[in-house]
Amino acid sequence: MKIRFPLCKLLSILLLSGGAATGRADEGMWMPQQMPALAERLAALGYRGEAKSFSDLIGFPMGAIVSLGGCSASFVSPEGLIVTNHHCVQAALQFNSRPDRNLMEDGFLARTREAELPSGPGSRVFVTVAVEEVTAAVRGGIAPDLKGRALYDLIEQRTKALTAEREKKAGFRCTVASFFEGLKYFAITQIEIRDVRLVYAPAAGIGNFGGETDNWQWPRHTGDFSFLRAYVAKDGQPADFSKDNVPYAPKHWLKVSAQGASPDELVIVAGYPGRTARLATYEAVKETVQFSLPRTIKRNTEQIAILEKLGADDKETALRVSTRVRGLNNTLTKTKGVHEAMVKGGVLTQKEDQEKEFVAWIAGDPARQATYGKVIPAMAALAAERRQTRERNQLLTELTGGIGSALGSAETLYRLAVERAKPDADRDPSYQQRNWPRLRESQDRLQRSLDRKADRALMEYHLAFVARLPAGERIEEIDRLTGLAPGMSEAVALRTLQTFVDGLVSGSKLYDRAFRLGLFEKTAAELEATGDPMLVLAAKLYPIQDAIRNRAKEQGGVLARLGPLYAEALLAKEGNLVAPDANSTLRVTFGTVKGVENRDGNMYLPHTTLRGITQKATGAGDFNAPAAQLAAIKALRAGKKTPFLNSRLGDVPVNFLSTVDTTGGNSGSATINGRNELVGLLFDGTYDTVASDYFFDRVNTRSIHCDTRYMLWVMTEVDRADNLLREMTIVP
Repeated sequence: MKIRFPLCKLLSILLLSGGAATGRADEGMWMPQQMPALAERLAALGYRGEAKSFSDLIGFPMGAIVSLGGCSASFVSPEGLIVTNHHCVQAALQFNSRPDRNLMEDGFLARTREAELPSGPGSRVFVTVAVEEVTAAVRGGIAPDLKGRALYDLIEQRTKALTAEREKKAGFRCTVASFFEGLKYFAITQIEIRDVRLVYAPAAGIGNFGGETDNWQWPRHTGDFSFLRAYVAKDGQPADFSKDNVPYAPKHWLKVSAQGASPDELVIVAGYPGRTARLATYEAVKETVQFSLPRTIKRNTEQIAILEKLGADDKETALRVSTRVRGLNNTLTKTKGVHEAMVKGGVLTQKEDQEKEFVAWIAGDPARQATYGKVIPAMAALAAERRQTRERNQLLTELTGGIGSALGSAETLYRLAVERAKPDADRDPSYQQRNWPRLRESQDRLQRSLDRKADRALMEYHLAFVARLPAGERIEEIDRLTGLAPGMSEAVALRTLQTFVDGLVSGSKLYDRAFRLGLFEKTAAELEATGDPMLVLAAKLYPIQDAIRNRAKEQGGVLARLGPLYAEALLAKEGNLVAPDANSTLRVTFGTVKGVENRDGNMYLPHTTLRGITQKATGAGDFNAPAAQLAAIKALRAGKKTPFLNSRLGDVPVNFLSTVDTTGGNSGSATINGRNELVGLLFDGTYDTVASDYFFDRVNTRSIHCDTRYMLWVMTEVDRADNLLREMTIVP
């Protein structure tokens, strides 16, 4: 496929010279086509290649970088071997685990290709092959008076057409993504590999050493690495899982450095960062701080307690909810860090000051005031409108949108049935025919996480909040179905809800895989006719949820006018060197290996070593290092030679810190040096600077990486993954 990178006037304005980067620390999750303008900065930091190579997506090194649809990864052999984070393969480990064979705890190593395990339905590897600006095709020729829902629908219609055009060739997936608040649009085309297999994951005592105790913290001693393999049909085309498939042969893969990364050395991270909101308005960030973050902290804390209690009494339930608990915990810790930094750390005040300066800049010129002066007030008014129903709407989302819930399954199946009745071009993008295989796979994969006990407990938990809604915000259909009423005592409401939920959970057949998959092509009327209580509830709630979605689309059409003007003004004020907010598309970021001052007088070094593992190991809980690992460390101390020992540290490095700018979704991203060699895997940020998703901390922001020397040492001395070591190209 030919790569097209048309010259974008906006980007050329924003990137006047690489030298300008020096005043902006290491902030910036750059689009690949922005990298040539940063050549001078990269060269000064020690990059030995040409910066323009990062804009060639089918060349080296970018041809080796892939997405797992939520995590990042990279090819490390010509036979489709992929390295990513240990926490990015948890779903695959869970899918293949049973109470008597818990891969999530014990780890897994396939010593032959035949022993590699399917990662489960819905597993994907995406290889980006083209990024093309399509702003004119999305926004061009729109009448100035078109607004609201009509504008939203037109933009959606155009993006659907662009997507369909680029997906005519089988095996390709296209996403039309918005950048700079809708000011620019780019079509991203990817090869979609559907046969993904689990190859190797160390035991949890290595891959998740430190657990939630150390999560988002430094110093870290976590072996957060694992391996997958991509398979295709014999003709090289993407195909569903088959024993006849062969390993995918990438054109490029990364060599693995046995030297790792040294202090002050340049490191470059290429991956798929999820979402940042640095361009968001102060009002939007304030609502996040005052409403969303405290709510998430409370809800996640309480749900974790519920699920852990259930799991303590039932090993099967514990296994089924394990990935959910880990996800809730990860989000909880990060959210606490963001909230603390926003409130106690003064980040929200900094954001407010930043916007005041921006507003004053607009007001300082009559032409700017005429063009942009009403934008921020209009966006604030829209946010105020959303606040009127946010509690009610959020409760509905929490009730039906739970990961691995039967009601969530019922909602998906019912909505799919409604959308099927429409022409494909008129369907919601998520329910177009191109997504039916994914939807079916998600229903299939649910079998390893659906649990009646968990559903019962969490539905009662969420409905208790619904019962407390004031009279003006009641969800009448739920009141009617459950028997709830305003003013009902909590004790009576609780008994009422327990009776309702018990009938719902015990009476539903959605926990049966064959029944669930058998509903996939049914009409809405046929789903209701089953009499399944979950499907009946989903049908009753559908009109309420659809009304919420339609209102959101109306508001989205308003933002489609305001957002581009807002971004245009921001970019005009900032002048050169601005990276768009992260939006799950391919980005490149760079910095140096560097420690950080934790607090006054306390400086953290940039590397940790095996020494810290033995200091932390307790034999239980978050610090249950495997006996084989402790024995290998003991052998090293007794004089056993290893090429992965660093003479300066006098030990094998484990993790390191860098100044690169990353966020969620970057997990598993390749960390390369100035010679394009893999020196680490990005896996975390630091607790005190996670608010950089909203306002970048140019002094203290750090990212945490697993050093390749530790990865290779574990593979050599602990798990004896000789077959994989032979397959990779390891640079001495």
